[in-house]
Amino acid sequence: MSLFSPEPPAADPADPEEQRALVALSLVPGVGPGRLRALLARFGTAAAVRRASPRQLAATDGVGRQTAEAVSAFRDEAEVERQFRRAAEVGAHLVTLHDPRYPALLKRIYDPPPLLWVRGRLTEEDEAAVAVVGTRKATAYGKRAAEHFADGLARRGLTVVSGLAYGIDAAAHRAALEAGGRTVAVLGSGVDRIYPSRHAGLVRQILEADAGAVVSEFPLGAEPDAGNFPRRNRIIAGLALGTLVVEMRDTGGALITAMMALEQNREVWAVPAPLFSEMEGTNRLIRRSYAALVTGVEDVLADLEGVLDPVPPAAASPEVAPAEGLNRIEAQLYDALGPEPVHLDALCAATGLDAPTALVYLLNLEFRGLVRQLAGKQFFRA
Repeated sequence: MSLFSPEPPAADPADPEEQRALVALSLVPGVGPGRLRALLARFGTAAAVRRASPRQLAATDGVGRQTAEAVSAFRDEAEVERQFRRAAEVGAHLVTLHDPRYPALLKRIYDPPPLLWVRGRLTEEDEAAVAVVGTRKATAYGKRAAEHFADGLARRGLTVVSGLAYGIDAAAHRAALEAGGRTVAVLGSGVDRIYPSRHAGLVRQILEADAGAVVSEFPLGAEPDAGNFPRRNRIIAGLALGTLVVEMRDTGGALITAMMALEQNREVWAVPAPLFSEMEGTNRLIRRSYAALVTGVEDVLADLEGVLDPVPPAAASPEVAPAEGLNRIEAQLYDALGPEPVHLDALCAATGLDAPTALVYLLNLEFRGLVRQLAGKQFFRA
């Protein structure tokens, strides 16, 4: 007789009974991702968990008597069926932790979700991904920066991951799509409950173009409750090789995502905020060495060298007149520059601008790829 307990049976991710049992467990109050993984580790399959007695369930590390009784008592099979019926209506499918389609990067985090509802497709291409996050109340500067980075990343073949929120998130998703790239939106609600609802058209663009996916660990029909978003943010960070914070205040979801990326041993980058901006959170991240300062896509790619396959050069953009769309101050600075570097003081003397104002607009020009900066506050036309 063996002195050791037999290995629990392996779960078949394609087995309909196993999928329904897993969804049933995810619907039990008090069974979060950690407890669900602990139960699966002990019993091997979700179906075996559902057949176990309350006493057996309670003997699992991290699962107390109250949760064990709740698991054993759950009999809402109608709600389980409703989940799959609703998924079919919106074109969603289930991806479980043992499914070969489950994102490899996400599987490596401390707290991976045992299941994901997915609309669209997650592909091998999406393993080369960067999360682009920031404030919902983005400034024009922040939106422009988000578009600049998302466009550049997408043109180099990287998937842009974000949270579909107003502001920086939406700007990043749209820029990736417009560049012909892929983007993944991670929700803090069910995948059938697009939040904010104004971004339903953006989701439609992603799905109709087969340009990415919308994912969530929450049941279909789940409301976008405030407590869902910190959990959502670990998935955003977990799907990516690194997280780029474009613009933020001192607190908020972008900070949580950055901290979670650090905990997951992923890269974190931040775009410097302009002087006198209320959105100085990225500067604090940089100053405290939580994030690396980046001013262009090449900075991000340099940090990922050795992790990514050789990155192709950026796809060509349509020809645009260099100074098109510049405001008065930007045009004034651009006209004062040439191919040779010019010191900031000389620029200010030539344009009549003070240094802080000139620096803000020079950074705008740099984000548009029109101006480059050298050490010692010297600038030239790109």
